[in-house]
Amino acid sequence: MSVINITLQVWRQRNSDAEGRFETYPLQDIDTDMSFLEMLDVLNEDLTAKSIDPVAFDHDCREGICGCCGAVVNGVAHGPEKKTTLCQLHMRHFKNGDEIFIEPYRSQVFLVKKDLIVDRSSFERIMQAGGFVSVNTGGAIEANAIPISSLKAEDAMDAASCIGCGACVASCPNAAAMLFTGAKISQLAILPQGDPERKARAIAMLEQMDKEGFGNCTNARECEEQCPKGISIKNIARFNYEYFRAIFSS
Repeated sequence: MSVINITLQVWRQRNSDAEGRFETYPLQDIDTDMSFLEMLDVLNEDLTAKSIDPVAFDHDCREGICGCCGAVVNGVAHGPEKKTTLCQLHMRHFKNGDEIFIEPYRSQVFLVKKDLIVDRSSFERIMQAGGFVSVNTGGAIEANAIPISSLKAEDAMDAASCIGCGACVASCPNAAAMLFTGAKISQLAILPQGDPERKARAIAMLEQMDKEGFGNCTNARECEEQCPKGISIKNIARFNYEYFRAIFSS
């Protein structure tokens, strides 16, 4: 077993109206096989034992699926490893004596709820605006009833792998949600099941995205670079195509 000693600089903020600050927490003998969130668990156990309010951070599955976890580690959303969520980041990627800065996602849309937890309900409202297909209830349709080419299926699955963590917004200099929204539009636009509501979906989701206050894409590509699922910006291009197709053909 290998262990390291580290110093954490953790952002503490009671709520979006309170003033935040970094607080320093030294940790000794951290097992390098721990995940980053397990390391935060150790920190919180230590803080609780000292009657200090534990650090609030979001998590659920801890398997890189749910999209709940997320923080900026040393200036990078989800930390230094590419295509890795914060819960899948392990302490072996840090060195003994490292000083690690941990802060919440920064965006005027993602208001800080407490410490490292931000409000990402804006993503849910974008999905409610059109990120679905309307189907009749009843038994499932036979899988072979609608043939889909493997290429289209793979493209749709690539887009659908977006977990809605918000790293794209946090890393974008404009706090744009184009990668998230583009992925959610793409996964349905590619497949025949999404075709009936294709035009209305593109317009409704873009309008809701703008209503939430997200910025515009200027092709900085930081979203693609820091996305833990490697979502391609080609989904932003498809998003633009679907929107203009909808408004000019309606």
